[in-house]
Amino acid sequence: MNLNRREFVVLSSLGFAGALSPRSLFAQAPAQAPTVPEFKDVRRNVGVFTARGGTIGYLLTGDAFVVVDSQFADTAPLFLKGMQPKTTRKIDFLINSHHHPDHTGGNKAMQPNVAKIVAHANVPGLQKKQAATQKSEANQAYADTTFDKDWKASVGKETVSARYYGPAHTSGDIAITFENANIVHLGDLMSFQRNPRADRPAGASVPNWIPVLERIVKDHGGDTVYIFGHSKVGERVTGSSKDVLELRDYLSALVDFAKKQIAAGKSQEEIVKGTMAIPGFERYEGTPVALEAAYLELSGKG
Repeated sequence: MNLNRREFVVLSSLGFAGALSPRSLFAQAPAQAPTVPEFKDVRRNVGVFTARGGTIGYLLTGDAFVVVDSQFADTAPLFLKGMQPKTTRKIDFLINSHHHPDHTGGNKAMQPNVAKIVAHANVPGLQKKQAATQKSEANQAYADTTFDKDWKASVGKETVSARYYGPAHTSGDIAITFENANIVHLGDLMSFQRNPRADRPAGASVPNWIPVLERIVKDHGGDTVYIFGHSKVGERVTGSSKDVLELRDYLSALVDFAKKQIAAGKSQEEIVKGTMAIPGFERYEGTPVALEAAYLELSGKG
Protein backbone atom coordinates (compact mmCIF):
# COMPACT_ATOMS: atom_id res chain seq x y z
CA MET A 1 0.00 0.00 0.00
CA ASN A 2 1.35 3.44 -0.91
CA LEU A 3 1.23 6.23 1.66
CA ASN A 4 1.45 9.92 0.96
CA ARG A 5 4.05 11.92 2.88
CA ARG A 6 1.58 13.24 5.45
CA GLU A 7 0.30 9.75 6.30
CA PHE A 8 3.84 8.45 6.60
CA VAL A 9 4.93 11.26 8.92
CA VAL A 10 1.82 10.98 11.07
CA LEU A 11 2.15 7.23 11.47
CA SER A 12 5.89 7.46 12.13
CA SER A 13 5.54 10.06 14.86
CA LEU A 14 2.53 8.78 16.77
CA GLY A 15 3.11 7.53 20.30
CA PHE A 16 1.05 5.46 22.68
CA ALA A 17 -0.21 8.10 25.11
CA GLY A 18 -3.81 7.46 24.14
CA ALA A 19 -3.58 3.87 25.29
CA LEU A 20 -2.51 4.58 28.85
CA SER A 21 -4.61 2.90 31.50
CA PRO A 22 -4.21 1.36 34.97
CA ARG A 23 -0.71 0.24 35.94
CA SER A 24 -1.58 -3.44 35.89
CA LEU A 25 -2.45 -3.12 32.22
CA PHE A 26 0.03 -0.67 30.76
CA ALA A 27 2.98 -0.57 33.17
CA GLN A 28 5.14 -1.86 30.34
CA ALA A 29 5.40 0.56 27.41
CA PRO A 30 3.97 -1.06 24.28
CA ALA A 31 6.50 -2.22 21.75
CA GLN A 32 7.02 -0.09 18.66
CA ALA A 33 4.83 -1.32 15.82
CA PRO A 34 5.82 -1.25 12.15
CA THR A 35 6.27 2.28 10.83
CA VAL A 36 4.50 1.53 7.55
CA PRO A 37 1.14 -0.29 7.61
CA GLU A 38 1.36 -3.74 6.12
CA PHE A 39 -1.14 -6.19 4.66
CA LYS A 40 -0.32 -9.90 4.50
CA ASP A 41 -2.36 -12.79 3.13
CA VAL A 42 -2.80 -15.77 5.42
CA ARG A 43 -4.89 -18.19 3.35
CA ARG A 44 -8.30 -18.61 1.71
CA ASN A 45 -9.13 -14.89 1.47
CA VAL A 46 -8.13 -14.17 5.09
CA GLY A 47 -5.36 -11.68 5.79
CA VAL A 48 -3.83 -9.52 8.51
CA PHE A 49 -3.08 -5.81 8.80
CA THR A 50 -0.42 -4.41 11.13
CA ALA A 51 0.28 -0.76 11.89
CA ARG A 52 -0.13 0.31 15.52
CA GLY A 53 -2.08 -1.60 18.13
CA GLY A 54 -3.57 -5.06 17.95
CA THR A 55 -3.40 -7.06 14.73
CA ILE A 56 -6.43 -6.61 12.47
CA GLY A 57 -7.66 -9.77 10.78
CA TYR A 58 -10.00 -9.70 7.80
CA LEU A 59 -11.90 -11.88 5.35
CA LEU A 60 -12.55 -10.42 1.91
CA THR A 61 -14.33 -12.10 -1.00
CA GLY A 62 -16.78 -10.92 -3.63
CA ASP A 63 -19.67 -11.57 -1.27
CA ALA A 64 -18.15 -11.19 2.21
CA PHE A 65 -16.17 -8.63 4.17
CA VAL A 66 -15.48 -9.32 7.85
CA VAL A 67 -12.97 -7.45 10.02
CA VAL A 68 -11.64 -8.40 13.46
CA ASP A 69 -10.56 -5.41 15.58
CA SER A 70 -10.04 -1.81 14.49
CA GLN A 71 -6.78 -0.62 16.10
CA PHE A 72 -6.78 3.16 16.68
CA ALA A 73 -8.71 6.11 15.22
CA ASP A 74 -5.69 7.12 13.12
CA THR A 75 -4.77 3.66 11.76
CA ALA A 76 -8.29 2.39 11.00
CA PRO A 77 -8.59 4.81 8.02
CA LEU A 78 -5.27 3.50 6.69
CA PHE A 79 -6.72 0.00 6.76
CA LEU A 80 -9.84 1.17 4.92
CA LYS A 81 -7.77 3.06 2.38
CA GLY A 82 -5.69 -0.02 1.70
CA MET A 83 -8.83 -2.05 1.06
CA GLN A 84 -10.37 0.47 -1.35
CA PRO A 85 -8.66 -0.90 -4.48
CA LYS A 86 -9.92 -4.36 -3.58
CA THR A 87 -13.58 -3.76 -2.74
CA THR A 88 -16.41 -1.25 -2.48
CA ARG A 89 -18.37 -3.62 -0.28
CA LYS A 90 -19.54 -2.52 3.15
CA ILE A 91 -18.08 -4.46 6.10
CA ASP A 92 -20.64 -7.11 7.05
CA PHE A 93 -19.28 -7.56 10.58
CA LEU A 94 -16.67 -5.73 12.61
CA ILE A 95 -15.85 -8.06 15.50
CA ASN A 96 -14.06 -6.75 18.59
CA SER A 97 -11.90 -9.39 20.27
CA HIS A 98 -12.12 -7.38 23.54
CA HIS A 99 -12.52 -3.77 24.70
CA HIS A 100 -9.01 -2.30 24.87
CA PRO A 101 -8.46 0.90 22.87
CA ASP A 102 -5.78 -0.56 20.60
CA HIS A 103 -8.48 -2.98 19.37
CA THR A 104 -11.61 -0.78 19.49
CA GLY A 105 -10.22 2.74 19.06
CA GLY A 106 -10.90 2.62 15.33
CA ASN A 107 -14.53 1.49 15.71
CA LYS A 108 -15.91 4.98 15.16
CA ALA A 109 -13.77 5.55 12.08
CA MET A 110 -14.98 2.28 10.58
CA GLN A 111 -18.60 2.55 11.77
CA PRO A 112 -20.00 4.36 8.68
CA ASN A 113 -18.77 1.46 6.58
CA VAL A 114 -19.97 -1.30 8.95
CA ALA A 115 -23.31 -3.13 9.04
CA LYS A 116 -22.87 -4.63 12.54
CA ILE A 117 -20.31 -4.46 15.34
CA VAL A 118 -20.06 -7.72 17.31
CA ALA A 119 -18.49 -8.39 20.71
CA HIS A 120 -18.92 -10.38 23.90
CA ALA A 121 -21.66 -9.11 26.21
CA ASN A 122 -19.14 -7.74 28.70
CA VAL A 123 -17.30 -5.59 26.16
CA PRO A 124 -19.55 -2.51 25.77
CA GLY A 125 -19.69 -1.94 29.53
CA LEU A 126 -15.93 -2.37 29.93
CA GLN A 127 -15.31 -0.08 26.97
CA LYS A 128 -17.64 2.60 28.37
CA LYS A 129 -15.99 2.42 31.81
CA GLN A 130 -12.55 2.76 30.29
CA ALA A 131 -13.68 5.64 28.05
CA ALA A 132 -15.10 7.47 31.07
CA THR A 133 -11.77 7.09 32.89
CA GLN A 134 -9.84 8.37 29.87
CA LYS A 135 -12.51 11.02 29.03
CA SER A 136 -12.75 9.65 25.49
CA GLU A 137 -16.50 8.92 25.37
CA ALA A 138 -16.99 11.03 22.25
CA ASN A 139 -14.51 8.88 20.34
CA GLN A 140 -16.24 5.54 20.94
CA ALA A 141 -18.45 3.27 18.89
CA TYR A 142 -19.83 0.23 20.70
CA ALA A 143 -20.97 -3.22 19.65
CA ASP A 144 -24.63 -3.37 18.67
CA THR A 145 -24.63 -7.19 18.58
CA THR A 146 -23.46 -9.05 21.68
CA PHE A 147 -23.49 -12.63 22.96
CA ASP A 148 -22.72 -14.55 26.15
CA LYS A 149 -21.13 -17.80 24.96
CA ASP A 150 -21.26 -18.41 21.20
CA TRP A 151 -22.02 -16.44 18.04
CA LYS A 152 -22.06 -17.58 14.42
CA ALA A 153 -22.91 -16.10 11.02
CA SER A 154 -22.68 -17.22 7.41
CA VAL A 155 -21.11 -14.62 5.15
CA GLY A 156 -20.85 -15.56 1.51
CA LYS A 157 -19.22 -18.99 1.40
CA GLU A 158 -17.56 -18.59 4.78
CA THR A 159 -18.87 -19.22 8.28
CA VAL A 160 -17.53 -16.96 10.99
CA SER A 161 -17.97 -17.92 14.64
CA ALA A 162 -16.86 -16.60 18.01
CA ARG A 163 -16.65 -18.19 21.43
CA TYR A 164 -16.14 -16.90 24.95
CA TYR A 165 -14.05 -19.29 27.05
CA GLY A 166 -14.14 -17.33 30.29
CA PRO A 167 -12.00 -14.65 31.91
CA ALA A 168 -8.37 -14.51 30.83
CA HIS A 169 -6.67 -11.35 29.53
CA THR A 170 -9.94 -9.56 30.41
CA SER A 171 -13.46 -10.80 31.12
CA GLY A 172 -14.52 -10.19 27.53
CA ASP A 173 -11.94 -11.89 25.29
CA ILE A 174 -13.23 -14.11 22.50
CA ALA A 175 -11.68 -16.41 19.92
CA ILE A 176 -12.96 -15.69 16.39
CA THR A 177 -12.87 -18.50 13.84
CA PHE A 178 -13.06 -18.37 10.05
CA GLU A 179 -14.28 -21.94 9.87
CA ASN A 180 -13.68 -22.86 6.22
CA ALA A 181 -10.29 -21.19 6.17
CA ASN A 182 -9.51 -22.82 9.55
CA ILE A 183 -8.05 -19.61 10.94
CA VAL A 184 -8.60 -18.35 14.50
CA HIS A 185 -8.04 -14.75 15.58
CA LEU A 186 -7.16 -14.75 19.29
CA GLY A 187 -6.84 -11.03 19.97
CA ASP A 188 -4.88 -10.50 23.17
CA LEU A 189 -5.48 -14.03 24.35
CA MET A 190 -2.26 -14.58 22.42
CA SER A 191 1.00 -12.62 22.52
CA PHE A 192 3.93 -14.23 20.74
CA GLN A 193 7.23 -14.06 22.65
CA ARG A 194 6.07 -10.87 24.32
CA ASN A 195 5.06 -10.58 27.96
CA PRO A 196 1.26 -10.35 27.94
CA ARG A 197 -0.80 -8.00 30.07
CA ALA A 198 -3.67 -8.99 32.32
CA ASP A 199 -6.32 -6.35 33.01
CA ARG A 200 -7.35 -7.24 36.56
CA PRO A 201 -9.82 -4.31 36.92
CA ALA A 202 -11.55 -5.63 33.79
CA GLY A 203 -11.93 -9.11 35.24
CA ALA A 204 -8.75 -10.80 34.05
CA SER A 205 -7.82 -14.18 35.49
CA VAL A 206 -4.25 -15.32 34.94
CA PRO A 207 -4.76 -18.86 36.31
CA ASN A 208 -7.90 -19.29 34.18
CA TRP A 209 -6.06 -18.07 31.09
CA ILE A 210 -4.13 -21.36 31.11
CA PRO A 211 -7.10 -23.73 30.57
CA VAL A 212 -8.67 -21.18 28.19
CA LEU A 213 -5.74 -21.62 25.81
CA GLU A 214 -5.86 -25.39 26.23
CA ARG A 215 -9.57 -25.51 25.38
CA ILE A 216 -9.08 -23.31 22.32
CA VAL A 217 -6.41 -25.65 20.95
CA LYS A 218 -8.56 -28.67 21.76
CA ASP A 219 -11.48 -27.17 19.83
CA HIS A 220 -9.42 -26.78 16.66
CA GLY A 221 -7.27 -28.95 14.42
CA GLY A 222 -3.56 -29.45 14.09
CA ASP A 223 -3.40 -27.37 10.91
CA THR A 224 -5.31 -24.40 12.33
CA VAL A 225 -3.57 -21.06 11.82
CA TYR A 226 -3.81 -18.61 14.73
CA ILE A 227 -3.64 -14.83 14.44
CA PHE A 228 -1.94 -13.19 17.42
CA GLY A 229 -3.03 -9.89 18.92
CA HIS A 230 0.59 -8.86 19.52
CA SER A 231 4.08 -10.18 18.93
CA LYS A 232 7.64 -9.37 19.86
CA VAL A 233 9.03 -6.63 17.61
CA GLY A 234 10.02 -8.07 14.26
CA GLU A 235 8.30 -11.40 14.87
CA ARG A 236 5.39 -12.97 12.99
CA VAL A 237 1.76 -12.40 13.96
CA THR A 238 0.48 -15.82 12.91
CA GLY A 239 1.37 -19.31 14.01
CA SER A 240 0.29 -22.73 15.18
CA SER A 241 -1.09 -24.46 18.25
CA LYS A 242 2.52 -24.98 19.34
CA ASP A 243 2.87 -21.21 19.78
CA VAL A 244 -0.41 -20.99 21.70
CA LEU A 245 0.64 -23.77 24.04
CA GLU A 246 3.99 -22.07 24.58
CA LEU A 247 2.09 -19.07 25.99
CA ARG A 248 0.16 -21.51 28.18
CA ASP A 249 3.48 -22.81 29.49
CA TYR A 250 4.66 -19.25 30.12
CA LEU A 251 1.52 -18.42 32.11
CA SER A 252 1.85 -21.66 34.06
CA ALA A 253 5.43 -20.75 34.94
CA LEU A 254 4.33 -17.23 35.90
CA VAL A 255 1.59 -18.55 38.21
CA ASP A 256 3.98 -21.03 39.83
CA PHE A 257 6.56 -18.28 40.30
CA ALA A 258 3.96 -15.98 41.90
CA LYS A 259 2.81 -18.72 44.28
CA LYS A 260 6.38 -19.38 45.43
CA GLN A 261 7.02 -15.68 45.96
CA ILE A 262 3.82 -15.28 47.96
CA ALA A 263 4.68 -18.36 50.06
CA ALA A 264 8.09 -16.84 50.73
CA GLY A 265 6.40 -13.77 52.19
CA LYS A 266 7.33 -11.40 49.38
CA SER A 267 5.22 -8.27 49.02
CA GLN A 268 3.53 -7.18 45.81
CA GLU A 269 6.08 -4.40 45.37
CA GLU A 270 9.03 -6.74 45.92
CA ILE A 271 7.74 -9.25 43.40
CA VAL A 272 6.77 -6.78 40.69
CA LYS A 273 9.82 -4.52 40.93
CA GLY A 274 12.32 -7.30 41.46
CA THR A 275 11.34 -9.60 38.59
CA MET A 276 12.79 -8.83 35.19
CA ALA A 277 11.83 -12.12 33.55
CA ILE A 278 10.02 -15.37 34.31
CA PRO A 279 12.65 -18.14 34.62
CA GLY A 280 12.85 -20.11 31.39
CA PHE A 281 11.21 -17.34 29.34
CA GLU A 282 13.96 -14.72 29.31
CA ARG A 283 13.57 -14.35 25.53
CA TYR A 284 10.13 -12.81 26.02
CA GLU A 285 10.06 -9.10 25.24
CA GLY A 286 9.49 -6.71 28.13
CA THR A 287 8.95 -7.34 31.82
CA PRO A 288 6.27 -9.72 33.16
CA VAL A 289 3.56 -7.16 33.93
CA ALA A 290 0.92 -9.91 34.28
CA LEU A 291 2.76 -10.91 37.45
CA GLU A 292 1.06 -8.10 39.38
CA ALA A 293 -2.39 -9.30 38.31
CA ALA A 294 -1.44 -12.86 39.25
CA TYR A 295 -0.23 -11.71 42.68
CA LEU A 296 -3.47 -9.82 43.36
CA GLU A 297 -5.60 -12.77 42.29
CA LEU A 298 -3.63 -15.49 44.05
CA SER A 299 -3.14 -13.55 47.26
CA GLY A 300 -6.78 -12.46 47.37
CA LYS A 301 -5.71 -8.83 47.80
CA GLY A 302 -7.26 -7.42 44.66
